Amino acid sequence: MTKETWVKVKAELLKQVGKNNFVTWIEPLTLSHLKNGTARFEVPTTFFGDWVKRNYGDHIQSHMNGVGAAVERLEFVVVQAAANAPSLKPVGRVPDRVAKRPEDDLPSAPLDARFTFDSFVVGKPNELAHAAARRVAEGGPVAFNPLFLYGGVGLGKTHLMHAIAHELNAREPELRVLYLSAEQFMYRFVQSLRDRSVMDFKGLFRSVDVLMVDDVQFIAGKDSTQEEFFHTFNALVDQNKQIVISADRAPGEIKDLEERIKSRLQCGLVVDLHPTDYELRLGILQQKAEYYRGQYRGLQIAAGVLEFLAHRITTNVRVLEGALTRLFAFASLVGREINLELTQDCLSDILRASDRKVTIEEIQRRVAEHYNVRLSDMVGPKRLRTIARPRQIAMYLAKQLTPRSLPEIGRRFGGRDHTTIMHGIRKIEELMATDSQMSDDLQMLRRQLQG
Repeated sequence: MTKETWVKVKAELLKQVGKNNFVTWIEPLTLSHLKNGTARFEVPTTFFGDWVKRNYGDHIQSHMNGVGAAVERLEFVVVQAAANAPSLKPVGRVPDRVAKRPEDDLPSAPLDARFTFDSFVVGKPNELAHAAARRVAEGGPVAFNPLFLYGGVGLGKTHLMHAIAHELNAREPELRVLYLSAEQFMYRFVQSLRDRSVMDFKGLFRSVDVLMVDDVQFIAGKDSTQEEFFHTFNALVDQNKQIVISADRAPGEIKDLEERIKSRLQCGLVVDLHPTDYELRLGILQQKAEYYRGQYRGLQIAAGVLEFLAHRITTNVRVLEGALTRLFAFASLVGREINLELTQDCLSDILRASDRKVTIEEIQRRVAEHYNVRLSDMVGPKRLRTIARPRQIAMYLAKQLTPRSLPEIGRRFGGRDHTTIMHGIRKIEELMATDSQMSDDLQMLRRQLQG
């Protein structure tokens, strides 16, 4: 009964959470015990179990009850690694005391000293990516290989990759790390073909302890480079060497990338760095402003300026930090306090280009706060009226205030079908005509989101 129950539940969870989340978080679970109202699952690490419990526990329990399992609580136990499990240690430069071989001169790209874990501001949109990167940087056996980080420009992918390399260098410098962009990988491969030194290239790239490749989407469509990347990837995984990859989109969405490479990349931990929310942007600005106060001694910044910038500039972190850099430099040159008037004058072009763009995540958070419901319930399976109605309001606002399609909105609400989203929107449109309180709530939420 235990195995049959779990097979049925997994089929439902796949529909609800989507393929990427299912492969990453649900597929690795093993249901080992179902007795006296307790479902016990085997998981690879404590971190893995905690994340599943916090983010998917309600879904799992609801679907198990739905198939008649009568589950009151979930329990996650870590399966002890086998004696021959890979032991991944932190990596770094080869110490001077070790005699170097020709391939020890790794063609690694330079690391930015600013991009460390200490300077990375953690918030809801990036907490999983940060936690996973920290785990790789700690060394020891890692349950996921590769770690695949993806997201838009300026969300912190490269920052985290540099931070991993910095941390590994500091912890244990005797092992070997190679960090480079996909373009550099391709260039060096083409160069080895030209110089007839392909075997040297193979030996170099397959002798590292950790391979980190940034912006892997750039090898898409380059057949020979993809072929070599695939074989390098396989060789390193076979040796239990850690791989960290970044891209601007999920593996399955990279056009012209070979299916076998997509499959390999998806077999590890695939993590989406979501667009920043208001709290994360404000945290980044506060950290940056503190640094500039030390650089520009005596320069004052008026109350409300950072909040104004966090609200108005929503494109990406690079634009946000660049705006603050310009603001402090300008105020220093003209000898004026940084207030709202100066900010609007100095950053008029950036503010015009960063017209308010509302995200579905922000809508969900605002609606959840207004109706005092948990954000996890907003996208979860619960159908209580106190949760279902706010969820429908959030769906309605997502359709009104964002350019997202109904299927896209459905994916952001726990993988719901577009017909469910359409029904929720129509329900709110009907209620607005008769429920003045709901109409007032919607107007207020719209002002807050577009303000």
